[in-house]
Amino acid sequence: MTDEADFSIRPLERNDREWVAHFLDERWATTHIVSRGQVHIGHLLPGFVAERTGKDGTSQRIGLITYRLEGDECEIMTLDSVEENNGIGSALVDTLLEGLKNAENIRRVWLITTNDNLEALRFWQKRDFALVAVHREAIQQARRMKPQIPIIGKHGIPIRDEIELEFVLK
Repeated sequence: MTDEADFSIRPLERNDREWVAHFLDERWATTHIVSRGQVHIGHLLPGFVAERTGKDGTSQRIGLITYRLEGDECEIMTLDSVEENNGIGSALVDTLLEGLKNAENIRRVWLITTNDNLEALRFWQKRDFALVAVHREAIQQARRMKPQIPIIGKHGIPIRDEIELEFVLK
């Protein structure tokens, strides 16, 4: 990665929604995001997009973070980039956290990942998110709402549990 990013981050806009829906369908097999027994419509959530502008002036969307606010908490719903290990995901997270630090009422940022997602566990812990709960066998209930969740996940690990991580702002 170079010292200066060759992409920019901006808030999602209304005209991004169709792209978000296609992007989530491609990456998550649906726009429905299940977390702690609730279904959220991913392409309707607020978020930020990373984009790169080419020499010809056209821009290409290369990353996305979506979230939802409830009370004094922010749940990160999705984080994806089309290029791994180029700082796109980190920049999206940093942008969200910076914005939330200025919000007077948000004290906690949290997210759910699954027990098979070792890369996500590494990514989030490197960014000072702490493991706070393992919701054992929660994926059984999630599959009732989102049958696209595979039985076997990354590295051949059976997907069973939701793992909750958090970052405390205040």
